[in-house]
Amino acid sequence: MDDINRHYRFLNWRRRMREIREVRAARYRERLKRMSRDGDVLRYHGNSDEVGCFVAARPLSKRNRYFEVTIMDTGVRGMIAVGLVPPLYKLDHQPGWLPNSVAFHADDGKLYNGNTVGQQFGAKCSTGDRIGCGISLDCDEGQLTVFFTKNGAEVGSVDIPASPDALYPAVGMHSLGEEVLLDLNAEWGTDQDDGQMIVDSHEEDWARLHDIKATGMLLEYVGKGKSIVDVGLAQARRPLNTRCHYYELEIADAGEKCYIALGLARRDYPKNRHPGWSRGSIAYHADDGKLFHGSGVGDAFGPRCFEGDIMGCGIMFPRDFNLDAGGEQILTMKYKNLFKKLKTTTPPPEEAVCALVMQYSTVLKAT
Repeated sequence: MDDINRHYRFLNWRRRMREIREVRAARYRERLKRMSRDGDVLRYHGNSDEVGCFVAARPLSKRNRYFEVTIMDTGVRGMIAVGLVPPLYKLDHQPGWLPNSVAFHADDGKLYNGNTVGQQFGAKCSTGDRIGCGISLDCDEGQLTVFFTKNGAEVGSVDIPASPDALYPAVGMHSLGEEVLLDLNAEWGTDQDDGQMIVDSHEEDWARLHDIKATGMLLEYVGKGKSIVDVGLAQARRPLNTRCHYYELEIADAGEKCYIALGLARRDYPKNRHPGWSRGSIAYHADDGKLFHGSGVGDAFGPRCFEGDIMGCGIMFPRDFNLDAGGEQILTMKYKNLFKKLKTTTPPPEEAVCALVMQYSTVLKAT
């Protein structure tokens, strides 16, 4: 009998050691099933009958407590889930379905908290929407507050029992064609200076610089330039208004293909999309002279632009301009393609939300 007990204790010890090794192996290694990752892009690779799941290599912590996912394509059904899961989470289940996991599902706007039955939580999400998930630093003892955001605005939060196991960022998919852009280094709750933009400013005068390097008045693309999502975005802090309604740039170096777009975009515009491609934006593209207005298909608009050309963008406000009943500004866009030989006396704007997008080693100069 003693030999049998020793044998069972040995088997239990060996099983426990195997579990410990599995946890250690998975701790700093991302896991994914029926999904592929290309840089920061996750794509579903299943038959729509099986769930695909991605779990990040590192858990959320006090120093890194938030991440975001931008929906690039909803696929057939848009069954995309964003949330947190424990280590060794089963990858054939959507985040939020199993105990100790929680997730917001884009297809129905429901919150799933360790259960396959969700509760209504927020609005449904579609292509171009940005879903965020994070943990609050202000929690009651024994509780963990998990919050979710959509396009930069908080949707809601849920308190879950604190667990000794860390919670890892997770993304689930469940239909053909689904594709998202993952940002594990996104920030939430950082205060931004609302000061005015000065044209000879440095990085602190821009609200966002994604794959763009600012050196004085020069903006330079520093991304990979290998695919359609390798886009750089520079967005100023303040919007155009009746006092400062126009801005310009000069193409100092057109790079390989002069993929430069100049225009206006909403504050939470996806950082991997050219202005004009997604809703809430309009832009003039230098490489083909087309105008893009919330669509990936442009309309013939003006001449192509090259090195040395000066491009401008402004709003033509009517004399009786005011806010409409719903608080929306009624704007009429105007674009100018000014060549270097043209002398302009238009003063630079003190405030502007300008979307300058570059690919393939482009250098721009603000004027």
